[in-house]
Amino acid sequence: MAGKLNCVIVSVDGSEESMNALNWTLDNIKLKPHDPDSPESQGFIVILHVQSPPSIAAGLNPGAIPFGGPSDVEVPAFTAAIEAHQKRITQAILDHALGICAKKNANVKTQVVIGDPKEKICDAVEEMNADLLVMGSRAFGPIKRMFLGSVSNYCTNHAQCPVIIVKATP
Repeated sequence: MAGKLNCVIVSVDGSEESMNALNWTLDNIKLKPHDPDSPESQGFIVILHVQSPPSIAAGLNPGAIPFGGPSDVEVPAFTAAIEAHQKRITQAILDHALGICAKKNANVKTQVVIGDPKEKICDAVEEMNADLLVMGSRAFGPIKRMFLGSVSNYCTNHAQCPVIIVKATP
């Protein structure tokens, strides 16, 4: 399979573990080589970042307006501020990942999606017909994993392609 991979997705979230997974991919995965007769045939890496929806980033609800105001009114300025902040974070994550790739002269694309990381990563794998998904593992303990779930565990069981989980080196 080495050298025949056309699309490899690396999921990044800004954590050291996800950037280690990107580095590991660049060092260890061999993509389909460039074919002069078919320029579109060269393999590539997709750096995928899943951004939380503004409602999740705000803690689902910014809270009621004090002194008897309506509690179900969305405050557009609040939502816009959260979206702008998320865009800055996303851009910083992608810039860092692209900097890593530039040092290794990799053929990369980026994609940002909004939603639940578990579902959106698996959706992207299917939509891009990915040959491989590479993810970092945060190695949550059993308590955190119980409450937060494990994105890598979910993707291992639901992605429509092989999945490599790159664990942090101790």
